[in-house]
Amino acid sequence: MALIQMTLLSRSLMRTVPVTVVLPADKMTDFTAPLQPEKKYPTLYLLHGVIGSTLDWVSGTRLERFATDRELCVVMPSGDNSFYLDRPGSAQNYGQFVGQELVELTRRMFPLSRERKDTFIGGLSMGGFGALRNGLKYSDTFGAIVALSAAIHVDQMAAADNSAEVFFSRRSFVEECFGDPDTMLQSDKNPFWLVEDMVRRGARFPDIYMACGDEDGLLPSNQAFADLLTQKKVPHTFEIGPGAHEWDFWDTYIQKGMDWLPIPKCTPGISSGHVSKD
Repeated sequence: MALIQMTLLSRSLMRTVPVTVVLPADKMTDFTAPLQPEKKYPTLYLLHGVIGSTLDWVSGTRLERFATDRELCVVMPSGDNSFYLDRPGSAQNYGQFVGQELVELTRRMFPLSRERKDTFIGGLSMGGFGALRNGLKYSDTFGAIVALSAAIHVDQMAAADNSAEVFFSRRSFVEECFGDPDTMLQSDKNPFWLVEDMVRRGARFPDIYMACGDEDGLLPSNQAFADLLTQKKVPHTFEIGPGAHEWDFWDTYIQKGMDWLPIPKCTPGISSGHVSKD
């Protein structure tokens, strides 16, 4: 497994962006085996939550081991506190960055499959929102979405005022990310609206996996989104498990999400955790 930390110059954001990549190209299955044949890897573009960073998934979960054992490349960009949306006129086009530019740049840099069926997007909390919104908006690129504890309480965000104690619950923050709160619900910044619009157009949906903790305050909005998918006959998997809005839950369910992805089963690789005297 190669753990790569780098920066990319983004035209969508007009600046350099930190990106962390897990690339399983050097995986060993035993100490005497030759290098594996060259291949084009399936890829998961994985988004962090609010106040997070490009390193969140690596430091908060066993992601490196999960990805390496499955021969899955994982690309983790910094999304700041953007909700992975575009801000016209400000050169802060995070949706375009994760939905188009990052995919194309990393495909040029690494041995990644260019097939939709091998290209996935996922995330937690704000990143779960970003995965659903951009996975649907750029459905010609992404074949599957993994959304954990997704912050899709868009009706609450649209009704926010500036009295909240935390900054990301205030109207001023919502306006910064979504634009006019009075119109955001009827736009492609709302995953609920995107589902309705895609059904009207007969668009092809990615496969969707969602999970949320039974003690998570975001469970009602995640359940409502899953109910909408059921109503519209959009294939999906929705799991509710023990836990709150925290890393123990995400560590468990990113593994489940990877198991759900349509990738071949692989032999686990050797690491220091597998070495014994036998």
